[in-house]
Amino acid sequence: MTAPAPLHFALDATPGSWASAQRQGDSDGIRQAVGRTIELARIADTAGIESIWLLEDPDGWDAFTVLGAMARATERIRLGTGVTNPYYRHPSLLAASVSTLDLLSDGRAFLGLGRGQAEWYERSLGMKVGKPVRALRESFELLDQWWSPEMRATSCEASTEFAVRDWERVFRPLQDQVPVYLAAVGPLALKLAGEHADGVIFNDLSSIHFMREAIGTVRDAASARGRNPGTLSFYARAAVTATDDPEALYERRKSTVAAIHVLPGMERLLESPGFDTARIIADVRQAMRTEETLREGGGFGQLRRAGDLDAAKRAIPTSLMQELVVAGTIQEVRARLAQFRELGITHVFLANQSASATADSLGQLLHDLG
Repeated sequence: MTAPAPLHFALDATPGSWASAQRQGDSDGIRQAVGRTIELARIADTAGIESIWLLEDPDGWDAFTVLGAMARATERIRLGTGVTNPYYRHPSLLAASVSTLDLLSDGRAFLGLGRGQAEWYERSLGMKVGKPVRALRESFELLDQWWSPEMRATSCEASTEFAVRDWERVFRPLQDQVPVYLAAVGPLALKLAGEHADGVIFNDLSSIHFMREAIGTVRDAASARGRNPGTLSFYARAAVTATDDPEALYERRKSTVAAIHVLPGMERLLESPGFDTARIIADVRQAMRTEETLREGGGFGQLRRAGDLDAAKRAIPTSLMQELVVAGTIQEVRARLAQFRELGITHVFLANQSASATADSLGQLLHDLG
């Protein structure tokens, strides 16, 4: 049997420090936070990180603006969203944004795409929301046309989400084919990824059990479509952390479950033998008042304010977090990453880097985890 290929490492860049400085009215702090974000890209580029990903939600920053700045500060690292969606950005705007980034970066752009949280767009932003997975499928079809040499796109007759009629764009990416990775959780999205995407992004705290089954589903769908499943990439957004005190991290990471995995369908990511994750998440949702907030169309800020985070964290067993969080000594982390390779994971995200991180320290971490 062929040994699994070595893992590649990716990095998230998050806007938290920007928002914090802005709330405090600290203009110097904002400038420093912006500068640090761009510097992080340069450090990651020098250290040998494979790709850097920027989150994009409708209550936050414009990821492509920041990626464009990163493109001019780096030379090798791949740059893209992790993730955006076709409600926030119409497929025509996705085509424009990615093409522009690809030109600015000399062909290093990729697109991380997801379905988005429909309640936000429909109830708070007043947009027409149909079937999210259909919107993703039609986005793939339109992007393929706009990024072709002809640069013209028309929605197929069966389209229900986008009615594009022979719209011509005036430029395309440098790459013949920009990689598109789908953040997929449910069976329909996983099947779609196998049929159309270049790979899958598994969100933070995805369990070994979930990822094993999901990779099988994606590969089967690729084969049925006549595609080579061996060419697909699988990104685990695992926030890998080398630490001698993982217990403290387990407790902090419960906040992620309370904010992210309470969203509809996201509990599937946590499925682990021996745990009743459906009941656990039901208790967490009750503590966080998630369903009530989503009915009102509330975003992440309202979700955090409405709930009782302490009660939510008490509902999450620490033993479950031990199964989900990739943290510990270098030897312990390497053992977990070996499990990931056996599953078919090709890329793993490191945890967010501190302000003291340097290219040398990040490069040493990559060597140690090698």
